[in-house]
Amino acid sequence: MAGNAKSVVVLDYGFGNVRSAERAVARTGARVEITRDLDAAMNADGLLVPGVGAFSACMAGLRAARGDWAVGRRLAGGRPVLGICVGMQILFSRGIEHGQESEGLDEWPGTVGPLEADIVPHMGWNTVRPPEGSRLFAGLDADERYYFVHSYAVHDWEFAAHHAVRAAPKVAWATHGRPFVAAVENGPLWATQFHPEKSGDAGARLLTNWIETL
Repeated sequence: MAGNAKSVVVLDYGFGNVRSAERAVARTGARVEITRDLDAAMNADGLLVPGVGAFSACMAGLRAARGDWAVGRRLAGGRPVLGICVGMQILFSRGIEHGQESEGLDEWPGTVGPLEADIVPHMGWNTVRPPEGSRLFAGLDADERYYFVHSYAVHDWEFAAHHAVRAAPKVAWATHGRPFVAAVENGPLWATQFHPEKSGDAGARLLTNWIETL
């Protein structure tokens, strides 16, 4: 391993596919560690926040591990964070599941709600419409497919100019029933609703694009 390889911590707070994320990041050539140690999370070049299961449970687990503090402190210092699946959803203001509302990290305004589609969950491969100038999707063809498995999503992007504390976000969209937010790039904070670690060569390229920004 090269001595100057970037370091990435996969935050282990009990609600993510940490092993598959670790393997996928390691394939990029980065040094990767699975841990809930806050010093390691703060000092790594990049912090990856995975997430599976319910929004409220993920938030409770994140808070119990003080991962919410680590994410907030890193972003306040302009340090890169990547959220995946529910790890992306909890970055929004709130989630609504089974009629119950839970507070998120509120890095972006917006509500995570049930998918509005005939078939739920959305499970399998789908294309994504990346924004112009995207660094996350750089070098990837428009017809590339990415692996999704989720029953909830953000359907309405509510970010406005007065919310801006970082670079204006670039938002990618996908459609299952109706369009939903598939990925966001916002200064040091990036996130994907799909699983790049399960998305084959396209996902590997996407993770490499993130590592190259660290």
